[in-house]
Amino acid sequence: MGTKTVVQRGPVTVYDYRCDSGPGSKPFTEQHQCHSLSFVRKGSFGCRTRGKSFEFVAGSVMVGNPGDEYVCTHEHHQCGDECLSFQFSPELADSISDDPKLWRTGGVAPLPELMVLGELAQASSRNGSGLSLGEAGLMFAARFVEIVSGRKQDIVSNSARDRHRAVEAALWIDGNAHKPIDLEDAARKSGLSPFHFLRLFSSVLGVAPHQYLVRSRLRRASSLLADDELTVTDVALDVGFQDLSNFVRTFHRAAGMSPRAFRKAARGDRKIVQERLARFAIA
Repeated sequence: MGTKTVVQRGPVTVYDYRCDSGPGSKPFTEQHQCHSLSFVRKGSFGCRTRGKSFEFVAGSVMVGNPGDEYVCTHEHHQCGDECLSFQFSPELADSISDDPKLWRTGGVAPLPELMVLGELAQASSRNGSGLSLGEAGLMFAARFVEIVSGRKQDIVSNSARDRHRAVEAALWIDGNAHKPIDLEDAARKSGLSPFHFLRLFSSVLGVAPHQYLVRSRLRRASSLLADDELTVTDVALDVGFQDLSNFVRTFHRAAGMSPRAFRKAARGDRKIVQERLARFAIA
């Protein structure tokens, strides 16, 4: 069970979803009413749609296509989940991408390019900065098209026990990302050898454990840059990066802008925002 709160209405309608369902909750069939991108900001849940199964953890994106049915599952997920969902009008969805295959993706693994902009949108919903949620949603959608259009989605079937182990490991990594973590630590938590843990985690969630660790740090850094007055150096150290230059390079590669430029965008810098929304008719 959960709540659905409208944060903004318009060509980009934004919903705040909070679900507290767990293993004892009975799954049921739902249907997407419009094109949507839902950024998982906390927790985890499973989803079955279009013959595919996904495990969504913090940083993942659930992709909705009008008319598609889906079933959310929680047999491996005891902590509930929270999502910021962007739902687009038909005209706007066409302008974002005229390739229907993208909207039938079903889900996207935690990718750094989407995680940082998901946190930018989340910060906009919290702090009422000069960056509107509509703008943040369009920036997120544009990046989704750029990144996912050329990416192959590999969906691998795994046992229920394997999926549970991978999700639990991801939650542990996300909760401890600010600390030094290596593959052996996470594998030991899962009761597996490093080799088998690496294969299992990657096949279930679509990213390697170390990739997810770095992306969790980037997601946290994005939130701090948008909401906090910490220096860039302090942000880097606070989230677990030991080297400032490595943090700046990694963040720039993910966000397409420097940490300082990202902070300016979060606070409504019109030049940065307009450069990224030039293809859309609304602001």
